[in-house]
Amino acid sequence: MPDSDAPLGPVDATSVPRFAGPATFARLPRLDEADPAALRDGIAILGAPFDAGTSYRPGARFGPGHIRGASKLLRPFHPALGVEPFAAQQVVDAGDLALNPFDIPAALTAVQTGVSALRRMGLRVVTLGGDHTIALPILRSLATDGGPVAVVHFDAHLDTWDTYFGAPFTHGTPFRRAAEEGLLDLNRCVHVGTRGPLYSDHDLSDDETLGFQVIPADRYETGGVAEVASAISRRLGDRPVYVSVDVDVLDPAHAPGTGTPEAGGLTSRELLGTVRALAGRRLLGADVVEVAPAYDHAEITGIAAAHIVYELLAVMSAA
Repeated sequence: MPDSDAPLGPVDATSVPRFAGPATFARLPRLDEADPAALRDGIAILGAPFDAGTSYRPGARFGPGHIRGASKLLRPFHPALGVEPFAAQQVVDAGDLALNPFDIPAALTAVQTGVSALRRMGLRVVTLGGDHTIALPILRSLATDGGPVAVVHFDAHLDTWDTYFGAPFTHGTPFRRAAEEGLLDLNRCVHVGTRGPLYSDHDLSDDETLGFQVIPADRYETGGVAEVASAISRRLGDRPVYVSVDVDVLDPAHAPGTGTPEAGGLTSRELLGTVRALAGRRLLGADVVEVAPAYDHAEITGIAAAHIVYELLAVMSAA
């Protein structure tokens, strides 16, 4: 008989084939299926199907479902960290937020409200995007009761630009707005994996003023995962951290299904290894964003994104 106090886990793959079963992330239980008492100190997977902030190829509104669909092959035990993420705490799928596709400020308010509601239940939240605009309301929620937040931001792009066509809230502006609103610990934030052309050298000087240190993608060539992980650790100090992963940090060979691809990116192995190196650190939450299924091939991007989420869950279990 199963332990009644143990967290509800995924559907048993020896009983129900992996291509069947619920459409939740990793076939986990829904939020309403779990014992409310077990949710405290647990983790919620939350979909944010929103892409009104995209500047190039749209379609990330379909990302949450695509990531969930690609997560069916995930298994319970993480051998590298020696943890069982779905048994170490209650992990549930909280479904998708209902976000207004025609009103960006209203959608951002809904994200903040939804994340805050889950956090009040004692859950940390891993959000499936959607475009990167959603990072701003998540940081607003975290900073409301925890003060300025340390952020590790994996992305090909800085996402600290001011506006696009006069619009202040887009997928290229969330971290500028967050810095301006006092949501960020300006001494403990870092971009990882940036590359490609910029609008001008002012992009980098502005970014530094906004509190970010940059670890470009080519540092992996010269120093490898271990050196990058060490640099991240030095930047964070002993602070807990929010992790934001734009899937375009991966090279298009590893993540073609995204809205603004840039050549010269990380391999999936490099990214997973860097996330894994955060083990032992308190993660306040995380997001995995910018998965656009219409541009994906053979679920390459969806599978990568699902494994990134699993890696984040394992790290949260190992803390």
